[in-house]
Amino acid sequence: MALSVTSLTEPKAVLIAGPTAAGKSALGLAVAEEFNGVIINADSQQRYRDLRILTSRPTAEEEARVPHRLFGDLGPAGMGSAAEWAEKAAAEIQNATAQGKVPILVGGTGLYFRALTQGLAEMPAVPAEIRASAKILRDEIGPDAFHGRLAERDPVAAARLNPGDSQRILRAWEVVEATGTPLSTWQLAESTPPLTARYFQVAVLPPREFIYAACDARFKNMVRDGGLAEVQGLMDRGIDLTQGIGKALGVADLASALRGEYPLEEAVTLAQTATRQYAKRQMTWFRNQFHADLTICKKYSESLLPEIFSDIRHFLLT
Repeated sequence: MALSVTSLTEPKAVLIAGPTAAGKSALGLAVAEEFNGVIINADSQQRYRDLRILTSRPTAEEEARVPHRLFGDLGPAGMGSAAEWAEKAAAEIQNATAQGKVPILVGGTGLYFRALTQGLAEMPAVPAEIRASAKILRDEIGPDAFHGRLAERDPVAAARLNPGDSQRILRAWEVVEATGTPLSTWQLAESTPPLTARYFQVAVLPPREFIYAACDARFKNMVRDGGLAEVQGLMDRGIDLTQGIGKALGVADLASALRGEYPLEEAVTLAQTATRQYAKRQMTWFRNQFHADLTICKKYSESLLPEIFSDIRHFLLT
């Protein structure tokens, strides 16, 4: 059933969020086909154009079935901040609405959804020399000790960050070093979302044991289906894998295997572990921070679609 949204006084969009391997993409595609939708990517890793397989981006066949936006829009060095993504997503929502289509945002990056629906506080600029000195300090004392140093300066930020999340830990350190004010305090400042819109928020949160098994199986399949070749291609081009695209799940481990640092089987196991840990953090975030109108607490299947479609249809028509 196709629904036109051109008569709405403000845009309406469907948000489908959840951890990796939860079935969000299949659900998003079904919703888009049912409601004349445009799928807008809300996953930071699927923005890298050189990692279609390792980030499980939609296939060419899926992209041909309904329009897809903001997939593969970053090069290998792109960092893609949440604020920058939210501005792009807001524009895509407006474009879809103007065309009489339903914007459907699908992904697992919680901060992206927050930036779109609530806005993000404006962050201070950090001088280049402070960024450089922060990296030197982290490399000198190691990630665990650096995380401990951050806990002394900004305990709130440190408490919600894993020591291995080097990019965000560096950012928190840089802000408090540059301004004397913790990043967590800056983030409490009043913020404005980039777009006034109404959202129907769907959280896909199957049981943890299902997610873990799905993560393990999917990573094996991605390696089998060309994920290793994707990483080899990046290495052949001399891409710096210490930042940007190199932070995508599995890239660093597969690169180490390709350099002969340890066997491929070990690299796959390490990447599977990292993926499960990432999915666990996502599940915690969406349970606590994402205000869902509909939560799917079982494995996604097409049998769930009638109820989901009914709720979305009611939202779109009221």
